[in-house]
Amino acid sequence: MVTTEEQTPGRASVAQRWQARLALVAAAAAVLVPLVAIGFRGSLAVAVTGVVGLALTAAGLWWALTNKGLTRWLAAALAVAAPLVVLVLYVGRGLLWVVLVALGLLVVAVAAGRAALRGDVVPERMREHEVAPPTRPFLIMNPRSGGGKVTRFGLKDKAEALGAQVALLEGPGPVDVAALARQAVADGADLLGVAGGDGTQALVAGIAAEHNLPLLVISAGTRNHFALDLGLDREDPARCLDALRDGVELHIDLGVIGGRPFVNNASFGAYAAVVQSPAYRDDKTRTTLDQLPGLLAGQQGPRLVAKTGQVTVQGPQAVLVSNNPYGMGDIAGLGRRARLDRGTLGMFAVTINSAAQAAGLLRGRNSRGLTSLTGPQVIIDADTTQIPVGVDGEALVLDTPVRCTVHPAALRVRVPRHRPGVPDPKPIMDWKRLWGMGLTGPGTGPG
Repeated sequence: MVTTEEQTPGRASVAQRWQARLALVAAAAAVLVPLVAIGFRGSLAVAVTGVVGLALTAAGLWWALTNKGLTRWLAAALAVAAPLVVLVLYVGRGLLWVVLVALGLLVVAVAAGRAALRGDVVPERMREHEVAPPTRPFLIMNPRSGGGKVTRFGLKDKAEALGAQVALLEGPGPVDVAALARQAVADGADLLGVAGGDGTQALVAGIAAEHNLPLLVISAGTRNHFALDLGLDREDPARCLDALRDGVELHIDLGVIGGRPFVNNASFGAYAAVVQSPAYRDDKTRTTLDQLPGLLAGQQGPRLVAKTGQVTVQGPQAVLVSNNPYGMGDIAGLGRRARLDRGTLGMFAVTINSAAQAAGLLRGRNSRGLTSLTGPQVIIDADTTQIPVGVDGEALVLDTPVRCTVHPAALRVRVPRHRPGVPDPKPIMDWKRLWGMGLTGPGTGPG
């Protein structure tokens, strides 16, 4: 039975308060254990040694990315040697156990703190709309996508057994996916579906939105970022076909760049320039390492200017514009989009001019080298008439200025009623909130 205390927004439950107390005690112990074991000076030396090691590692990685030849190899050696030297120093002075215990306590503190704060996180869900099954679904499948998932999971036969007409992109030569989808609409299709990469999904999504038809997304691509944010099963793409018999609709936004739709994001700068290289598809790693030094150091590529609202970012090395903002996740703050129906774009602009700024990216959205904004429109200009752009993973060249906009609720997406779904967002560590929950009386911490 749920108690009144647990139902009241902003109030901490008994379990939350004890989890908060555990987090505070573990964090305090992580500081006290080194002090008790080796004293203040010893603790200070341990901390300084660790910070210097991290700084040298970050500097080595930055120099390895921004240089070539011997300098790159020496920088890479520094990035590897710095943490090893720190480890040897700790072991030599008999301090390794102190460091490991302190780190373990910090892990416990963070885990308990997140558990306590999880009650403050409101799960974000897109509204589902009840719909009748389609009568003339038309699905486009790329047998080469995702390493042959269409064949491996028998998607064509399973879709046809559910009454769908299936067109395989088998060639010979390139197939005009947009023309194929438009012809299907002209022939009376009442649903368009795609088993392929995100770039192909975006093309068909634009046609589906234009004709107010539902789109069926089948997670048969390599990364399936769009399917991930829709909460679809990426391990078994055949489960996406359940939407043909028992599905619901999500009404989501559609990004537009230069008149072209995108469902995930558009990238500018370093990454976009790298994927333009003819050698990229054959050897992604070598091509990236070969091109990054000039791009990150500002010696290659156009100088970008990113604008959204009243904010202008001058000279970023990379800009990512997304259809709805990404949540907190990795170093750059990118994770998953719990919502695709906010009617806004997200923008990340990375400006790094030194190893210190590169290391600062570890702070996520609080980094000085990272600008994170949202808005209904983003404009990317440059000192050239054209710039390379990566649109949902596809390499394009567009005229400047490039205008990115969002069309709210423009796309109807048909998804299975029963699907893995999008995990609840992770809470952000808020030590002030934990202090309030753990040390105040039985009601609550600060709301």
